[in-house]
Amino acid sequence: MTQTLEKDVTSTLKESLKSVFGYTQFRGNQEAIIKNVFAKKNTFVIMPTGAGKSLCYQLPAVVLEGTAIVISPLIALMKNQVDQLNALGVNAQFLNSTLSKAEITKVKKETLSGEVKLLYVAPESLTKEENINFLKNAKVSFVAIDEAHCISEWGHDFRPEYRKIKSIIDQIGRFPIIALTATATPKVQLDIQKNLQMEDADIFISSFNRPNLHYEVKPKINTRKQLIKFIKQHKGKSGIVYCLSRKKVEEIAEFLKVNDIKALPYHAGLDAEVRMHNQDAFLNEDVDVIVATIAFGMGIDKPDVRFVIHYDTPKSLEGYYQETGRAGRDGLEGHCLMFYSPNDILKLEKFNKDKSVTERDNAKHLLAEMSSYAESSVCRRRQLLHYFGERYDDHLCNESGGCDNCHVPKEKLFEAKEKLILVLETAIKTGQRFNAEHLVDVIRGVANEYAISYGHTQLPVFGKGKDEDAKVWLSVVRQALLYEFLVKDIDNIGVLKIGEKGEKFLQRPSPITFAKDHDYSDTESEDDDVEQNNLPQTRSYDEVLYDLLKGLRRKVAKQMSLPPYVIFQDPSLEEMATTYPTTMEELAQINGVGQGKARKFGKQFVELISKYVEENEIETASDVVVKSMVNKSKIKIFIIQQIDRKVDLEEICEAKGVSMQEVIEEIEHICYSGTKLNLDYYINQIMDKDRQQEIYDYFMGAETDNISVALGELGEDEYSEEELRLMRIKFLSEVAL
Repeated sequence: MTQTLEKDVTSTLKESLKSVFGYTQFRGNQEAIIKNVFAKKNTFVIMPTGAGKSLCYQLPAVVLEGTAIVISPLIALMKNQVDQLNALGVNAQFLNSTLSKAEITKVKKETLSGEVKLLYVAPESLTKEENINFLKNAKVSFVAIDEAHCISEWGHDFRPEYRKIKSIIDQIGRFPIIALTATATPKVQLDIQKNLQMEDADIFISSFNRPNLHYEVKPKINTRKQLIKFIKQHKGKSGIVYCLSRKKVEEIAEFLKVNDIKALPYHAGLDAEVRMHNQDAFLNEDVDVIVATIAFGMGIDKPDVRFVIHYDTPKSLEGYYQETGRAGRDGLEGHCLMFYSPNDILKLEKFNKDKSVTERDNAKHLLAEMSSYAESSVCRRRQLLHYFGERYDDHLCNESGGCDNCHVPKEKLFEAKEKLILVLETAIKTGQRFNAEHLVDVIRGVANEYAISYGHTQLPVFGKGKDEDAKVWLSVVRQALLYEFLVKDIDNIGVLKIGEKGEKFLQRPSPITFAKDHDYSDTESEDDDVEQNNLPQTRSYDEVLYDLLKGLRRKVAKQMSLPPYVIFQDPSLEEMATTYPTTMEELAQINGVGQGKARKFGKQFVELISKYVEENEIETASDVVVKSMVNKSKIKIFIIQQIDRKVDLEEICEAKGVSMQEVIEEIEHICYSGTKLNLDYYINQIMDKDRQQEIYDYFMGAETDNISVALGELGEDEYSEEELRLMRIKFLSEVAL
């Protein structure tokens, strides 16, 4: 009888799987999980993003009688899943703050009549008394708690309202619960079960390995150029760029659009209508790239996202894993690129200063794990899976999507036997109840308050490693943990203990090689990345080509009887020697060139670069030529329009509430970007012809257009800086453009 019932259940579920969702077979643990929910048992699912988590509650909800309540923190995810289910012919609705009163009434009416199979509810909506009373009268089949890691204060995305869920469910009635999460460390798993009072739940843990994803970390150097280069190499493919702040999201989205990439912003500060429009545009492939905040998250279910870029460092490995998991959900390629700078970690630490001591310590621990992942030369896949309590063999990384650390041979390996012995002995001598930072302090002989109060300054290991930098010792501790010589204490966050492997190593030490961490000390701060005039900030150009271009500039200048700087300024030559423009169109995109200068002077320069590229077999980086956002700004368009109408500069200042110096700076940017401006109408008002001619003649014969030098030559008592700058604009507009 039991076997017959089992066959009937299997047949029913498979039939609905095919008829409703269009699949012929289950993936991984899906079938076992769905049968468990179908049997009205409490179920705890830990399954990585893209492995089919949603089906685990959607299919039983369709088959079982009544309405399944799905608690989800993301409005975006609710809308996305409801749209998909409705398209499949399943009546699914959501109840959240985006609905009008009339829409809420309609959803409640359909739920009470039994028409709705899945009702998505935000945790904030669930706490409202009118919603609790409404759900008491509904026929509920079970409750699904999505993103269950939000329950745990030890997780990466803790939400206090999530800890109230169990008590609210108890008010509504007694129902089986399925809790689901894509990211949960062993510590977080225990916390979720305890809070939901489902310690006896059947647990289903799937592998966290996403074999089709390639993981890569790059230093934050010329980040915007790297971003453009990467996206253009993946032209026409769908991707997500995560940024730390809403402001950065807006900036990067605009920056991508200026550089001919179809992109839109997405963050919690946008109007709900705009958010939905932008999300739909991404899902419907009207745009290729969506730029989103890390904190808010996207919550989208798009199978063909080919890349996920973290422009800023995420707050935790859980967040990073979850966000990268949105790539390649169809099982095909997915590239996960993160730009990393220690400055990002420092910035995130500052954000935590107003939190409680416990929250601050937990956030610091999560950031330390994130920093360790980025800086380590060890297989990134191994690090990620170890973090979630799963073992992984490095050699398999190259057989799957791979990572940069496995694809590029480690340059600096070191013999770590003695260092590992010292780390393990220090852990034992200090009682196996401290974190990595304290172990390193003891090894290096740092007599801080903890070391003194616990008597660790008297230990024989104290100061034995004082000759090595703290980073070296921290790297040894991390790798000792990664290779299971040390293990985490699940009950005490951050605390490290000796593992069985560590005990065996101390009994019979043997040679062992560790990898030296990556050095990110030369990365940019956030301000460094905002390029002045959008010109490169490093001297990483091809010096041989640069010298050839300077020689050509001298030759052209002599032929045309012009100062060399009029042809192209040094920063423009540097950028040419960095990006190798081999067409007139590419040359015009170089900062300080523009269409006018390209037509007037560019032919010989493009020919020289093309010949140089061919002779030296250089792969050109035309896809990293970054267009300036300067010409697109509203104030610049306004200034150009006003000058065309011959409006006095003072009036422009007044209209925009800016100083004369700021307006002149904007006009200079416009001019250097290749737009010709006629300021004669204004200059003629403030200067007579003789003064104009004297300054004009000076710039014609000068070796540089530097204003300080010009003031020294012409006399500060005779001419003002404002006059010289305006005449320089006139001179360059007439001669260079």
